[in-house]
Formats: sequence, C-alpha cells, structure tokens
Amino acid sequence: MGPKPGVLMLKMMMPYLRDSLESKFTLYPLWEQSDKEGYLAQNAQSIRGLVTWTGSTVDAELLNKLPKLEIVSAFSVGVDKVDLRKCKERGIAVTNTPDVLTDDCADLAIALLLSSMRQVCAADRYVRKGCWPKLGQYPLTYKMSGKRLGIVGLGRIGMAVAKRAEAFSCKISYFARSEKSGVPYKFYDTVLELANNSDMLVLTCALTKETTHIVGRKVLDALGPEGFLVNIARGPVVDEQELVKALIEGRLGGAGLDVFEKEPQVPQELWNMDNVVLLPHVGSGTWDTRRAMADLAVSNLEAHFAGKPLLTPCN
Repeated sequence: MGPKPGVLMLKMMMPYLRDSLESKFTLYPLWEQSDKEGYLAQNAQSIRGLVTWTGSTVDAELLNKLPKLEIVSAFSVGVDKVDLRKCKERGIAVTNTPDVLTDDCADLAIALLLSSMRQVCAADRYVRKGCWPKLGQYPLTYKMSGKRLGIVGLGRIGMAVAKRAEAFSCKISYFARSEKSGVPYKFYDTVLELANNSDMLVLTCALTKETTHIVGRKVLDALGPEGFLVNIARGPVVDEQELVKALIEGRLGGAGLDVFEKEPQVPQELWNMDNVVLLPHVGSGTWDTRRAMADLAVSNLEAHFAGKPLLTPCN
C-alpha cells in the first residue's frame, strides 16, 4: 500500500471532519500554520486534495500554488467561492454536499418566516427584560398561515420549503431559470412579478452572476410594508443597502436573514429591529447534518483517489 493521499484543509470546520480526514489521508491543516505561504510552498507537491467551505475562497491564486491538486471537496452545497473555470481548465474535480442539508435549510426557512412575522425573538426579549408587567401586552404581529409564498429558486431546498409551507395552507408560486414540469405551483418568469403576487418571499437560489442583487428596491417595494423576506441562499442575492433602507423606511414588513453580503459583518442598522431576525449562517448547523456533510465530503475524496465515480460532482 502506497502513502496516503495528501489533503489540505483550509479551516477548522468541524472536529469530526478533521478526525475523519486524518484517519484516511495525510492531512495538511493550513489554519494552524503561522506562515501559511511557506507551508503551502513546502507541501505543494504532496497535496492532491483540498477541503473547503463557504467561509473560504478557492481562487486562481490558491490553485496556482497547488500544482498537484486533483480534487476540491466542498463542505457545503454552495461552490460560489470556488473558481470553477480554473478548476475545469486544470482538470480538477469539484464536489459538494447537496441533499443531506436540504431538510435543515428548509426547516430554518420556515422558522425564519414564523419568527420574523410573529416577532418571536423580540417578544422573548420583551418578557426577559420585564416589559410585560410594566408595559402590558406585546404589539400585534402578522400571520403566516394561508399567505402567498413566493420562492426564488425551486431546487431541492426550494421544493422542501414549498412542501413545508403546504402544511400552513400557503398559496405557493415560484421563480426559476425555467418553468419546472410536474410542479403544482404557479411559475413567474421574473422575480419582480413573483414579489408583486407574494406576501412572503423566500430565497433559496444559487449565487451566480445572474442572481447577484436579484432582489433590489423594486422587488422589496413590490413585497410592500406587510411583506416579509427570508434569505437562506447567499447574502449577495439581496442588495443589502436597499434592504436596510426598505426596513428603516417601513417599505418592507420584516426579514429573516441567515446570510449577508459581507459575512461575518452584519449592518448595525438591523441589530435592534424587532421585525428582523438575524442568524450567523447556520442553515445546515445541526450535529446530524454536519456529520452527514462531513461523511459525504470525505466519501467524495475516497471515491476520487480510488478511481471511482464521484458521488456529487459539480463540474
């Protein structure tokens, strides 16, 4: 048996993932090195695999420092921070971890809808701060059940959100690159038209050049002062400055946000808004799902080095 393939891990994503990688490969933990450039140069000839996630960038500059790289295994479903064109030019395989995080992300979308519309977090603070006996009943909020739900991006996660929303008797419609066959929901060919016919808008699309800032002032105004936006996709799908303005000016009813344009930075204007729920990009953040993601990321590496078909290829 020859030496174990060398795998570079950019950040500490999860101890379970690290342990699994160390048991099967020669692991190169980049985040532990004080001289990262020197470490890469010293080990470049031994690194055949790379594990990344949404918080790291795998660009041409990094790829050029790894001449023996054969595969990038993303510990995420999104690969928008991986230079797919450069990988294709080099013949570097790219994989991700879809499906296993679908349920968690869809669950969170519904949780964000409910918590923003019913102001669950703000009402909780109201009780904890002792406001109830002093100020009386909490102000009225908005109902979710039976409302019109628009979904931007009807892929795996979008469909899972729709199925859950059916239980709330929501009237569901969607926008996607093209109309889906065999889907019982109404299709709109622009996000603006979808927003004009929705009380709630949930974003589940991939981040691409076409979807960057696909939600701007016009879409937010179409949702209106009793409309709600939930983003579990990627931050740059929304024009964040316009979102902040719409909320400050009361042109949008509220928002539930798990992702932001410049993570981990979040606009301070949003911090004290009772009609806004802010989460630190935890869409797949359960032990169950992260273990499954880790297993899939490692299994893709094992398949590649064994010369077998990749489980979830992206290119």
